[in-house]
Amino acid sequence: MKIVVIGGSGLIGSKLVDRLGGQGHEAVAASPKTGVNTLTGEGLADALDNADVVVDVSNSPSFEDAAVLEFFETSTRNLLAAETEVGVGHHVALSVVGSDRMPDSGYMRAKVAQEKLIAASGIPYSLVHATQFFEFVQGIVDAATDGDTVRLAPVLIQPIAADDVATAVADVVVAAPTNGVVEIAGPEQFLLDDLGRSTLAARNDSREVVTDTAARYFGAALGERSLIPLDGARIAGTSLADWSTRTARQR
Repeated sequence: MKIVVIGGSGLIGSKLVDRLGGQGHEAVAASPKTGVNTLTGEGLADALDNADVVVDVSNSPSFEDAAVLEFFETSTRNLLAAETEVGVGHHVALSVVGSDRMPDSGYMRAKVAQEKLIAASGIPYSLVHATQFFEFVQGIVDAATDGDTVRLAPVLIQPIAADDVATAVADVVVAAPTNGVVEIAGPEQFLLDDLGRSTLAARNDSREVVTDTAARYFGAALGERSLIPLDGARIAGTSLADWSTRTARQR
């Protein structure tokens, strides 16, 4: 099966290409690095020729509200039009758990817009909603930092390893389209403020985490369960401790 991975040079995309290729599929990494640009359409027709499945794990280079919306809407429209031309039978897109529960976030609004375009396209599809990656927890802490103080809300978060995300997406890619959402998450729940403290402690970082119920998450107000999946999510196996140990060894 020929599977085109949009964003195939990134964190999840590169892992996905490796997994699908290891299963015997023709996995094609499509990104600006390989001459494929979904914003301009450059290289799309050639990359999608004879494709059975397209999986979009790309991300916007800018998280500014207008820019991220423009990226996901333009990229997705171009991609879906090209898929229609060649008769792609399954479109898979990676999105975020809670995307429809955080309307204050421009990024989440952009992901919702992307998902609506996919659902209305007429192409059989599957949407994979993942919780935040272990690899991005440091970025969450940094974004919440003001001077030496990190303000984080005491809300639940259930992070997942990027390797487990790639494995779960690969499973969805080779299965029949769901025409709906599959949620995936890590095996453990934490309070976000506590996770921030443990993340800084592991790096001997002296910043202080202050618990703040009004703290925003990349501009969004959070409810207690905004960042965790609904019932029925697929739960991955890699714990935070296992991921931390593996990451330390790789360093």
